[in-house]
Amino acid sequence: MDSPGAGPKAGLDDIDPAGKRVLLRVDFNAPLNPDGSLRDDSRLVAALPTIRELLSRGAAVIIATHVGRPEGKADPALSTRPLAAHVERLLGVPVAWVDDCVGEAVEQRAKALRPGQVLLLENLRFHKGEEANDPVFARQLASLADIYVDDAFGAAHRAHASIEGVARLLPAVAGRLMASEIAHLSAILENPKRPLLAVIGGSKLSSKLELLTHLVDRVDSLCLGGAMAATFLKAADREVGTSLVEDEFLDRASAIVRQASERHVDLQLPVDAVVAASPNAEAAEVQVKSVEDIGADEMILDVGPATIHRWEELVKRAGTVVWNGPLGVYEKPLFAVGTQQLAAAVATSSALSVTGGGDLQAAIRSLKLEQGFTHVSTGGGATLEFLEGRLLPGVAVLRDAPRIAKSAAK
Repeated sequence: MDSPGAGPKAGLDDIDPAGKRVLLRVDFNAPLNPDGSLRDDSRLVAALPTIRELLSRGAAVIIATHVGRPEGKADPALSTRPLAAHVERLLGVPVAWVDDCVGEAVEQRAKALRPGQVLLLENLRFHKGEEANDPVFARQLASLADIYVDDAFGAAHRAHASIEGVARLLPAVAGRLMASEIAHLSAILENPKRPLLAVIGGSKLSSKLELLTHLVDRVDSLCLGGAMAATFLKAADREVGTSLVEDEFLDRASAIVRQASERHVDLQLPVDAVVAASPNAEAAEVQVKSVEDIGADEMILDVGPATIHRWEELVKRAGTVVWNGPLGVYEKPLFAVGTQQLAAAVATSSALSVTGGGDLQAAIRSLKLEQGFTHVSTGGGATLEFLEGRLLPGVAVLRDAPRIAKSAAK
């Protein structure tokens, strides 16, 4: 599996975890209810194949994760303790929990683990050394285990101690989820089945500039939706009313359009839109209008039916679809139709389909369409940065496949 700027990386097939303690970095940064229960366990479920495989192959597994942003201080509301019981139910085996992630007591608990046993550490970010990538903190974490497995793609863009620091101290390989993320996202950049269609939505162009600039050189068609599209429409001298526009990026929007034209990329802006005075409008106040007819007091809140029809036709002809960001204010049912209809078109198409980002992932999950996509990425910022062509610290530091077998055997 390749990543931008890096060679093939080692995975679980390149290590022998039998009788070893494995420090498994996961991304269990799941939304919690006030009572500590989980609102969404999809990130936990995504890591289960790696955990189960390590256990079946005779490893003792020490799970490490962050939750929220406690800024280096212990916060009971962000404790991993509730996660231990949930992981135990999912795995069907006991999951022990310890109230810290480093220190003598934690080291003793880790050393006492036997093959097939699981220990979940307390929130890594309760220590300032985690986000600071402090080498002392990294060494404390590394002392708990013999092998490091990274299955936290969602945090791979962070050069933190449990992501980058530990991987320099132990034989470090990708878990099954990490490997799948790298493989599917790399395929889009390196050897996609064509035509390659990219659909990019979301609210702010500023957060997608590097992604768009990188993708325009690689895609055959590019559809731009969400509030971000209003900046492109205004750059093309169209009236967008009170829509969210980043005026400081109008020139960049025009440059992307020119870049697409020079590379013969079919760049598609919405031809119609669902508009209203605000996202809180009632149904009677919502209209569908051509983008040529938007009033000065109206706001673009979703792509319109003519736009969706055009984009559905592109999906039908596509060999690969990559999609990031919703096409409207999907949290409001009146403005979720565009996202819903295109998601259904992609899910039922024959194209290889990869999507990612928290908002869009949540929308697809709510529609129960995840199984229709080839790959739904668990990363938010990590997915964006990967598709921008950046080398992620958490990927770069993993061992190359030819070396890991020798290292792990020592």
